[in-house]
Amino acid sequence: MTLAPPTLLSKRSVAVRAILVLALSAAFVLLTGLLDGNDGVAASQLVAQPAFPLANAMPGLMLALLLLVLTRRSLLSFGLAYLMQGAMYGVNALKVANLGTPLLPADFRMVDQLHKGGLHVLGSYLPHGPWPYLALLGGITLVAAIWRYEPPLFAERTGGRRMVTGTLLGVTLATLVLGMPGWRNVYNGHKLWMEPWSATATASHSGLVSSLVMFHLQDRNSKQKADPNAVNNLLQTTGDAVRARMQAVADPATALPDIVVIQSESFFDPRIMRGYENAKLTPNLDRLAAEGMSGPLHVPTYGGGTIRTEFEVLTGLSLRYFKNMQFPYLQMHDKVVPSMVRGLRAHGYETVAIHGNDPTFWNRNTAFKALGFDRFTSQSSFPANAAMDGKYMADSAMTDEIMAQLKDYGPPQFLFAISLEAHGPYDVPPKDVAARNAILVPAAVNTKDKTEVQTYLYHMQHADAELGRLADLLAKRNRPTLLLFYGDHLPGLTGAYRATGFVDGQDMLAQAGTWLLVDPRNPGQPQRIDMASWMLPGLLLERAGIHDDAYFALTQVLAPSLADLTRAPGAIPPAVDNQQQLFDQDMASVAVLRMKGKLDRLLPASLLPANTVVAKQDRDSSNVKAAAAIGMHH
Repeated sequence: MTLAPPTLLSKRSVAVRAILVLALSAAFVLLTGLLDGNDGVAASQLVAQPAFPLANAMPGLMLALLLLVLTRRSLLSFGLAYLMQGAMYGVNALKVANLGTPLLPADFRMVDQLHKGGLHVLGSYLPHGPWPYLALLGGITLVAAIWRYEPPLFAERTGGRRMVTGTLLGVTLATLVLGMPGWRNVYNGHKLWMEPWSATATASHSGLVSSLVMFHLQDRNSKQKADPNAVNNLLQTTGDAVRARMQAVADPATALPDIVVIQSESFFDPRIMRGYENAKLTPNLDRLAAEGMSGPLHVPTYGGGTIRTEFEVLTGLSLRYFKNMQFPYLQMHDKVVPSMVRGLRAHGYETVAIHGNDPTFWNRNTAFKALGFDRFTSQSSFPANAAMDGKYMADSAMTDEIMAQLKDYGPPQFLFAISLEAHGPYDVPPKDVAARNAILVPAAVNTKDKTEVQTYLYHMQHADAELGRLADLLAKRNRPTLLLFYGDHLPGLTGAYRATGFVDGQDMLAQAGTWLLVDPRNPGQPQRIDMASWMLPGLLLERAGIHDDAYFALTQVLAPSLADLTRAPGAIPPAVDNQQQLFDQDMASVAVLRMKGKLDRLLPASLLPANTVVAKQDRDSSNVKAAAAIGMHH
């Protein structure tokens, strides 16, 4: 038998190894398309539009090749990369099921929230059955076995080639993670498919991974720019109306009212759903709406992301104009943020936030300092026997805490209370299961979704009952009190919505919630007005008799034109006329200038009386010192 020369054996060995790596790479691309499940990146598209499935698999493939260089084991490297990718797709499936939208780059900020009270809330959305966990355990076991038994593909020492290859792969992958602009030559809407307003549409055409990369590159390489001329442009049309609102004079004999704001978890009026048009599930909301102001509330989120609506209500800033700010409390870096809270403090209010949950979740403990709150009463400050219902603290416990905080003496108070009882998911049995099961649900809703709808409505009716109880208690106080109540977003009942649809024919991402503003001691005539969450603080300040902030006055003047432009991420953009478009463009610059603290210097003197200018300068200076000195009480 004649043996082949050593050099020939070596060449054959290299060729076999190269073929193996190429085969595994091809399999990785095909399996990534299979895992993704979207037609745009399926294996059938490799001929018609190869860029789509290849781009969607590229980040995972680069990770697999980097692991191959580090471990020298091919099956281990590709298997581990695919397992990590599979875990990400699993999380994406959970988000789509509960919130109706796929993963976005900002969602990865939530990892840091898991040890800050987030596991208690976010962990509720994890699957309750054993199979997903058994599959994950099986994958980990298989990877461990491959690590133990798979022989190395090449020698440990390669004359420096391994180090050079690993460095190149590592640096290349790092530039992608860091969002270097050069990657836009691959990941862009011209070569792939991107709808900047819709992560769902982008992912369905280009694949989840490509969607994440494209939104990441957009976020990393776009800056919020403001045109100072926008201020003049807006005031040319709205200046007289803004001045008229600011010149309104409050009765000096009337004391500033206490203000209680209730951000009611997932509250909305079910009558916007088909099958519930004539339901009478919110009797207290209806009763109070007949005595004050109320209407649809357009919010910037759906099914979750409470702090998006919360940020808008507290600051009067629309996240529509800060597209890179998906989770504002996790992305705010300024020690002082302009807000309604600071405006009320400047008028002598004591400002208190109340929430029966971990204060560090959503970074509220830090964010509330920046927004100007004097105190934060959180879970540990509630009574040890505070009522629970289902997984979370009952709304009745929040009402009790609000009444315990309100005083009949001293400075006026601003209480901002965040409820939790109606938080999803809705697969945890409530305290009274029989009452839950008695709630009627349209026949079109399947069994699983029916139970979730019943659980939600059970808790939502408690929120309505507590709204009525709180209003009745406030009406009996010796001091005047304004009560603002609103829902932060629709609950994530995606399956039920798809089964029934909505009365207006639009999808769940375009639906408005509800809001109510009432003086319980002095019922008035009903007024129904469309509002966006970022417009509520200006309205609240007006009703309280505070008129010295031109920005908040401007939000009220523009409310009829811009309210319905606010929608959840992924919603189809509404049609706008020319006037709306001009207002919207100019307001984008005004909002950025406001956030940066540069707006006041561009306003004409007629909108900034001398005493107001001095007061604001003193207030900003004192607030910086106060933020450091006050601290937050938990």
